[in-house]
Amino acid sequence: MQGKINDVGTNLMLDSAGLSRLIAQNLVYVREVRASELMTAGLIPNNAKVDPLQMLFTLCASDGRRLAVMDNRDLAFAAAREHELEPVSVH
Repeated sequence: MQGKINDVGTNLMLDSAGLSRLIAQNLVYVREVRASELMTAGLIPNNAKVDPLQMLFTLCASDGRRLAVMDNRDLAFAAAREHELEPVSVH
């Protein structure tokens, strides 16, 4: 069975997404993005008073889901730690 792990002793089956959540359950990625990228993705309304060239910081889960958007890198790291998450930078 490709892409799955089977622990015969407990009959636990994990796909790659489940394994990722298990291994990195407290890990979040801090990624710098332009506001225009978030506008295109529908995460910031087009009529918002945000400069499309402004750099923002997203907190992302191990599967890539965006969890939060901050306007300051230090604030993004602090917010992650406040919620008992371990932030790492992504370039």
